[in-house]
Amino acid sequence: MGYKIAVIPGDGIGPEIVREARKVLDVAGKKYGFELDYTELFMGGASIDVNGVPLTDETIAIAKASDAVLMGSIGGDAKTSPWYQLAPNLRPEAGLLKLRKSLNLFANLRPAYLYDELRAACPLRDEIIGDGFDMMIMRELTGGLYFGARHTEEVDGVRKAVDTLEYNENEIRRIAVKGFEIARKRRGKVCSVDKANVLDSSRLWRAVVEEVAKEYPDVELSHMLVDNCAMQLVRDPAQFDVILTENMFGDILSDEASMVTGSIGMLSSASLNETKFGLYEPSHGSAPDIAGMDKANPIATVLSAAMMLRYSLDLDEAADAIEAAVKQVLKDGYRTGDIMSEGCTQVGTVRMGDLIAERVR
Repeated sequence: MGYKIAVIPGDGIGPEIVREARKVLDVAGKKYGFELDYTELFMGGASIDVNGVPLTDETIAIAKASDAVLMGSIGGDAKTSPWYQLAPNLRPEAGLLKLRKSLNLFANLRPAYLYDELRAACPLRDEIIGDGFDMMIMRELTGGLYFGARHTEEVDGVRKAVDTLEYNENEIRRIAVKGFEIARKRRGKVCSVDKANVLDSSRLWRAVVEEVAKEYPDVELSHMLVDNCAMQLVRDPAQFDVILTENMFGDILSDEASMVTGSIGMLSSASLNETKFGLYEPSHGSAPDIAGMDKANPIATVLSAAMMLRYSLDLDEAADAIEAAVKQVLKDGYRTGDIMSEGCTQVGTVRMGDLIAERVR
């Protein structure tokens, strides 16, 4: 069984961490009987250097014709890189925004999982951590306050700014469907987060989510106001399975959830459209200060690749094997510099990729 994968190594440490993810994917493919046909593409600063723009129409077309996109990292040092002397629409990150829009990637998945071996890095007390936590934050990515009409004006000598929070039922329904589908692959619980006690958009959000829930009787639905959810994430994170929420709330809550895991270098992410197609990337940045030094932690990219197998290719067994291999490497005491702790063995990017691949094999 073969699949077409568009690969965007990107900038900074991107090529290094993508290389290790591909290494692990290839080992999983040999073991579980699938093949991945990779096409490498330029985007971000790498594309600016070659093409003069952060994203070309050709790259978009190849990505659309693929089964999924695996990406490293985009961007550089804003203070020193010549990329940031360009107009905002020609800078590296503009390519990523354009790609997300061109591929209609409206559902952002941000897992937050606490590895037992890294619990010392978690800022929460042991009695709160308990047996750990494993949640998925489902953030609507293309609507809401960030994409609504906006303007700033001066009225009677007073400056006024207006941002519009707008959702229609179709936008809500499609992200809700994704949330319930993801919950079916996990523990079967969805917590829909809104501000329905104040906002009309949230009241519509809650009503549509409840309509969708009727189609998933095997999934448990609950509702929570966003301010309470922010509190509960640091009070009892283990209660959550899938958190389903709108764009701005998801932006804030996913950052909070990433902090309670203790290391952003471990966090994968995915952005999906209405099909099984998705863009998979680590949550961290391009870290240009350590690029090419064999210091980058590839685990977030490896875990993003496992998400690709699970959510775009339906290769759950192979995804399970990669995730289990990462856990085993950590249990065996291997660490890259960003997660190093006393008594462990520090390794570089390449060696960490090798260790994970060995345990998949």
